Amino acid sequence: MEDECLANQLPPGFQFCPTDEELVLHFLYPKSWLVPCYPNIIPELDLHLTHPWELDGKALLSGKRYFFFSQMMENRVLENGYWKQLDMEEPVLAAGSGKKVGVKKLLEFYIGEAPFGIETNWWMQEYHLCECKWGSHNYKTEGQKKVDCSEWVVCKVEERKGKGESLSYSDDDESELSWLDEMFLSLDDDISSSDIHLFNAIC
Repeated sequence: MEDECLANQLPPGFQFCPTDEELVLHFLYPKSWLVPCYPNIIPELDLHLTHPWELDGKALLSGKRYFFFSQMMENRVLENGYWKQLDMEEPVLAAGSGKKVGVKKLLEFYIGEAPFGIETNWWMQEYHLCECKWGSHNYKTEGQKKVDCSEWVVCKVEERKGKGESLSYSDDDESELSWLDEMFLSLDDDISSSDIHLFNAIC
């Protein structure tokens, strides 16, 4: 019961902000090799069963980012969408030696069926151990299921908001309002049109 509480919230005043290196070496590596590590604050989730907007209360939330462990998957298809991997893959390097300790992949969530889904503002960074570390497999038993612990990845998910351009719209959709238009809409009705024209002329 204690681990479940740790997995869903942090104590007041604390924020979970690990670097890429810390996520790999201090959380993913111990998880994959069944070695003692920090308190189990990052929960395990099935990526196939959890849409990004359903992570609240299930994943570890710190700031605006969700963290969770998941089993490595060939595809990331869910009931109402899918995670599309972008052609961006970065090495995770150890700060001291510069040695490659992991790989970070970037994905975006689409609603609908591949490859014609609608792009959303949800994005995910997925951390993997280096292939060179797969010297052997470590297993644990959950009920009657045998889980290969060397196939774990750690995921960091965030919804992008307040950007200059929306990731949810295609070229066929209506144009978004500019910041100036949005400001005018928020002004009180008693502002005269002459004042607005004057402001436009100044800008």
